[in-house]
Amino acid sequence: MGQTTPIEGSVFSDSRGKIKTFNTFDMGQIVRFYEIFPDSPEIIRGWQGHSKEKKWFYCHTGSFAINIINISEGNIPVNNRIPEKFVLKENFPLILEVAKGSATAFKSLEIGSKLMVFSNFTLEESMNDDIRFPLEKWNTEW
Repeated sequence: MGQTTPIEGSVFSDSRGKIKTFNTFDMGQIVRFYEIFPDSPEIIRGWQGHSKEKKWFYCHTGSFAINIINISEGNIPVNNRIPEKFVLKENFPLILEVAKGSATAFKSLEIGSKLMVFSNFTLEESMNDDIRFPLEKWNTEW
């Protein structure tokens, strides 16, 4: 529980163009997805967590910094936890799997960035599992 797993994709290129693939990404758990495209790289979204919901993040345009913190570890006080930072970029095919029991805060690193988010919960289930923290709760690097 609480582990973040990068799922690497592949890029194939020939005279017709490029194809990004994620052939090892099992989408069997996913019930919905949505896309986030911030108005500005100055905007930080977070901290939002879920005790039961699992999410996957994929940047298909631009780049994003995503900070993730485990909020379910009973042996470490919440205030003493250190976020783990990931950078997702459109030219490096990577899906970031965020385990249940985690909270995220993220921002785009360039204008026009777009982030796809996949979830194993319906919107109603997600809203009932929503845990929010102030942005200043943990020291993060952007």
